[in-house]
Amino acid sequence: MRLSAIVAAASNRVIGAGNQLPWRLSADLARFKRLTMGHTLVMGRKTYESIGRPLPGRHFVVITRQRDFAPAGVQVAHSVDEALALAKARGDDEVFIAGGADVYAQTMDRWTRLYLTRIDRDFPGDAFFPEVDLSGWRLIEEERHPEAELPFAFLTYER
Repeated sequence: MRLSAIVAAASNRVIGAGNQLPWRLSADLARFKRLTMGHTLVMGRKTYESIGRPLPGRHFVVITRQRDFAPAGVQVAHSVDEALALAKARGDDEVFIAGGADVYAQTMDRWTRLYLTRIDRDFPGDAFFPEVDLSGWRLIEEERHPEAELPFAFLTYER
């Protein structure tokens, strides 16, 4: 099972503000859908609540410390290890870590692929993507959009 992280981050590493994305980038949402369709998404409770519901065609595993958290249509785990065991048991060839900041930080040493949408602008926010040392990673895909209203790049790294 490949463990991949998928994230959109501003140049100052902001990934959220008030439990929402600080930008609207339809190309990123389309890429997220294309890459994650048919796969398992592992995320924290606050990230799940910002989405509001399970997305069609994907299996959700939500990590929370709240023992009474039980939304319909998702599996609930109470630790990263439990979440990854649930994801692995499904037999998925690729599982996506989809946030938030704490879940990224707790799993980053296990990722073998990183799908990064780099927003080429700073944003104010209260959730940050952890600093990732990319020295042991290879850039395997790069698609830049410098002329977009909000300049961005799709970057895929592998190790």
